[in-house]
Amino acid sequence: MARVVRFHEYGGPEVLRIEEIDVPKPGPDEIRIRIKALGLNRAETLLRSGNYIETPTLPSGLGLEAAGIIESIGKDVQALVPGDAVSIVPPVSMVRWPTYGELMTFPARLVVKHPALLSWEAAAAVWMQYLTAYGALIDMAKLRKDDCVVITAASSSVGLAAIQIANMVGATTIAVTRTSSKKQALLEFGAAHVIPFAEEDLEARLKDLTGPAGVRVVFDPIGGPIFGPLTAAMSRGGILIEYGGLSPEPTPFPLFAVLSKMLTLRGYLVHEIISDPVRLEAAKAFIINGLISGALKPEIAKTFPFDQIVEAHRYLESNEQFGKIVVTI
Repeated sequence: MARVVRFHEYGGPEVLRIEEIDVPKPGPDEIRIRIKALGLNRAETLLRSGNYIETPTLPSGLGLEAAGIIESIGKDVQALVPGDAVSIVPPVSMVRWPTYGELMTFPARLVVKHPALLSWEAAAAVWMQYLTAYGALIDMAKLRKDDCVVITAASSSVGLAAIQIANMVGATTIAVTRTSSKKQALLEFGAAHVIPFAEEDLEARLKDLTGPAGVRVVFDPIGGPIFGPLTAAMSRGGILIEYGGLSPEPTPFPLFAVLSKMLTLRGYLVHEIISDPVRLEAAKAFIINGLISGALKPEIAKTFPFDQIVEAHRYLESNEQFGKIVVTI
């Protein structure tokens, strides 16, 4: 028996329950892990509230990231053995492979021996944020040294990961956040420029910063009215990669900006990197090298004990955090 987090109905953080269940032994190509830490993600609040791209059968588990120690392995598992310290690449289905629990089973292909320099908390905060940012900026946009890249929702874990990855390749980072409350923290974290879009004219500020060249790459999880000023400041042939829909307002299609500048608007889910073995291996190598060099370092906003999972979800939805929320077991 092991304690896991499940929900029996959709709703707010209060629907989460810690229950004891039997965790199955690992089957072929599977690994069972004694979890030490969990990384929390927005997707988990969407699943819990019934607004996610995946529809669970209730009761359901949840969770996309974790780190821990291998307890046992199934048939045909290679290169990993009991006792290894590992972390989890987010599964395409968190309903099938949830991470919120003391003892959980995962496909061996999603289990990574992370660098030994990482704490459990940091290891649980690696893969969702860095894979998401890598897939957009490096795999798709081919970000390069002379680029200006706009990163919206910049104080989120993915936004911070994007700043670090852009800095790794020498691009100029323009962090966009709602208010100036996190401006100084973003500058200290490594953003070259910060624009609080609720307080300043976003289009005008972007044009001031980039001049005639404009912005070649935009990385955005918000959508909504922000599309207008973002695309107006983009360069000819630029690419806007949309990986979320946080805005409750409709997202207008900026037809004339797209036509006149021949822009690419690209919808993106990290699943396309995770589901492609070749692209995933390239991403893992890039990220591990960055972690070892120190160029990539997960920012932990706050940690909670496992028994406070409800409080952790409340904090996740508060938008007060700067970086990743982690739960320890």
